[in-house]
Amino acid sequence: MSKTPDTLSTLEVGSKTYHYYSLPKAAEALGSIDRLPKTLKILLENQLRFGDDESVAEEDMQALVDWQAEGKSSREIGYRPARVLMQDFTGVPGVVDLASMRAAVESLGEDPAKINPLSPVDLVIDHSVMVDKFGNPAAFQENVDIEMQRNRERYEFLRWGQQAFDNFSVVPPGTGICHQVNLEYLGRAVWTKDEDGKTFAYPDTLVGTDSHTTMINGLGVLGWGVGGIEAEAAMLGQPVSMLIPEVIGFKLTGKLREGITATDLVLTVTEMLRKKGVVGKFVEFYGDGLKDLPLADRATIANMAPEYGATCGFFPVDEETLNYMRLTGREDEQVALVEAYSKAQGLWREPSDEPIFTDALELDMTEVEASLAGPKRPQDRVALQDMATAFGKFMEEDHKADPTAKGKLSSEGGQTAVGVERSFEHDTSRAVKLNDQDFSLDPGAVVIAAITSCTNTSNPSVMMAAGLLARKAREKGLTTQPWVKTSLAPGSKVVTDYLEAAGLNDDLDALGFNLVGYGCTTCIGNSGPLPDEIEQAINDGDLAVASVLSGNRNFEGRVHPLVKTNWLASPPLVVAYALAGNVQRDLTKEPIGKDSSGEPVYLKDIWPTQAEIASAVEKVNTAMFRKEYGAVFEGDEVWKAIDVSESKVYQWPESTYIQHPPFFEGMGREPDAIEDVHGARVLAMLGDSVTTDHISPAGAIKPDSPAGRYLQEHGVKPVDFNSYGSRRGNHEVMMRGTFANVRIKNEMLDGVVGGETRHVPSGEQMAIYDAAMKYKEEGKPLVVIAGKEYGTGSSRDWAAKGTRLLGVRAVIAESFERIHRSNLIGMGVVPLQFAEGESRQTLGLTGDEEISIAGLSDLTPGGTVKVVIKNADGERSVDAKCRIDTVNELAYYRHGGILHYVLRKMIGAA
Repeated sequence: MSKTPDTLSTLEVGSKTYHYYSLPKAAEALGSIDRLPKTLKILLENQLRFGDDESVAEEDMQALVDWQAEGKSSREIGYRPARVLMQDFTGVPGVVDLASMRAAVESLGEDPAKINPLSPVDLVIDHSVMVDKFGNPAAFQENVDIEMQRNRERYEFLRWGQQAFDNFSVVPPGTGICHQVNLEYLGRAVWTKDEDGKTFAYPDTLVGTDSHTTMINGLGVLGWGVGGIEAEAAMLGQPVSMLIPEVIGFKLTGKLREGITATDLVLTVTEMLRKKGVVGKFVEFYGDGLKDLPLADRATIANMAPEYGATCGFFPVDEETLNYMRLTGREDEQVALVEAYSKAQGLWREPSDEPIFTDALELDMTEVEASLAGPKRPQDRVALQDMATAFGKFMEEDHKADPTAKGKLSSEGGQTAVGVERSFEHDTSRAVKLNDQDFSLDPGAVVIAAITSCTNTSNPSVMMAAGLLARKAREKGLTTQPWVKTSLAPGSKVVTDYLEAAGLNDDLDALGFNLVGYGCTTCIGNSGPLPDEIEQAINDGDLAVASVLSGNRNFEGRVHPLVKTNWLASPPLVVAYALAGNVQRDLTKEPIGKDSSGEPVYLKDIWPTQAEIASAVEKVNTAMFRKEYGAVFEGDEVWKAIDVSESKVYQWPESTYIQHPPFFEGMGREPDAIEDVHGARVLAMLGDSVTTDHISPAGAIKPDSPAGRYLQEHGVKPVDFNSYGSRRGNHEVMMRGTFANVRIKNEMLDGVVGGETRHVPSGEQMAIYDAAMKYKEEGKPLVVIAGKEYGTGSSRDWAAKGTRLLGVRAVIAESFERIHRSNLIGMGVVPLQFAEGESRQTLGLTGDEEISIAGLSDLTPGGTVKVVIKNADGERSVDAKCRIDTVNELAYYRHGGILHYVLRKMIGAA
């Protein structure tokens, strides 16, 4: 803790005394902070608390106060979050890196026990369950059994980490998703720490290895997603280097109308903020509308911050925060501390608050309408009544992209929406027989309808609405269409408790929305296989089909490789589309189905009222939370029975899940000098908005892919491949899957979609991994060329790790997403940005060029480097901006990566 005496104060709460660093006292010396956004007040407190550390200077604090003059600052600060949150997909490689760091420290003759998290770390196993079984009461247990069988090697490793590392806790599988566990249990709003006989209170802050860590901002907890690499550094005591952010104010007024859900609100907010342009910025919500906005709705909006591009979407602490903390079983003493501390520090939301913001926008919530988002970006909101038109537009664009597509779109079978033109040739409907039912699978068919965990299942109002809609549909004799794969994967066990208390679980079950697991499923690509008959029909007919899911991600190839269009929707709309069976049905005008007597039933006939939803939500009570979180870290008998070694240095077994990574091989106590890049080849040339889903291995592993061949060579049958995410602890699998997404488009190849490239100079087409290995044999370094917004999407550390292991020295793009740019630096890959007005197109690049980069040993943050481009016509040079933005990032790069820097520092060599 800082020893800054002029701001150290005490706070009496009940019978306890807390010490804290007073923002009002700091303001006496630094200037008024009355109108400073509350997010920046939290950053200022962080600087006060670590004010005697070498990474924090008084000028940093003053810069935060002076921010109010212009609503922006160019000052870099070092920020230390109170804790770190991980999920297992990103957590496993994080623990692998810690284990590898211990091995490296031991090889340097130092004590490996020096490598330990210095900040509390919670890892929640939530990304491993897949929807293999569905639509029956046994689905949950069958999926859990398969999960444990598939992932036993990973779970044995995590159990080892649980006992080997201090300050490290694991929430076992089958509990819930990290964001909901964080919201309902782990988050405290105000954190405490005992030191020198005193109890210090300070804001609960965190970084997480999942981009939707932002969900906790709904509880007044400042947190956001970072790459696994950056999170590892944070838990090892390193500050998160950041420029003081711009803060966009979002004023909410009014209330949602009857029939409008929190999901409709969040899709509207996402659309507005994307249009505003908030990438890399904080968003802070304020306004009188907050007084009637439940905390679960706030968390739904906060969850989607990555989708609207912001670092976070923050809701200040107020009475609703306290009410939610009481409901979820937080102790009275903690709730009292949150209120007292927030009011003492000026962090409490007052109705009259009008902070100074960089910019602001406003939404009257009475104007929100029923919405979905898609077909492949979460910010592309579509009003419910426009869905058929939106799908038709996708079909036309898809046809233009692939004019050889066969067949003609059929309007038979009542699947074509009223008033939508269908004159172009494309997909062909296919006759299917499944479970003794004969039907036609048509374009727009909903083959996946998933109430999946992220975004919405923390929210009882939309979950109860889904159950009530299912009840009304069931009463009218409606059934789910036979081609729809249905699933319910809540974010915590509390959800099933309150659905059962309201009696709605039976209604959801009756429509096929049986519990399939507690964890992230469909929206991270763990949707599991479709029935063979459906997959064959999609392939044979070249069908553009659909998924409708209550998650937050719908990028190409993410949900299922055969499903081209993916639509985000509220849980009740997910159920509605499972009944309708096709996204080309206009649910605002056309019947959703027919009742038991053959009469048409419309969506409005089964949509629950706000009063009905409110009555059901009253079933949620504190006892449910206390029951489910009473022994949250213990796990079931299978988890407890996993046998683990007590060694402090991991003994690496023969495994296709966990491998000792090569990142620290040959590492010395001092870093090597950085060499310029000479004669590099272009591994891939990519367009705009290439996401980390395109770059990082995710989803299913194809048998004929480099990763699939590797696994088969090591005795793994395709049925046992599991997913890329489950194998993130094996660099051999992950580097083979880097840039291998089925939807990635390498502009070096005409008309080819998937992870292929052209080897130069041979001209041979091959998998990107195979080309990288061929270039390695030839002694050729590599670069990647890209367009705008390179690396958008989830915080995937393997998007950077895989890039490094393939031999890529630099990525040259028109612009970068915040987290991925940071992760590239953290792995020793330099991000370079084309000069304004320049791009791969203006420079006429084809991918056949040789690229040289000079000046890497003399880099300065934000400086320029010379890029020499050589082709058959000669060579020319252009200047590119170095996107190493801070002094700390430059130190990481010079050491070969952030973990190398941290390791050397922890043993006193840096």
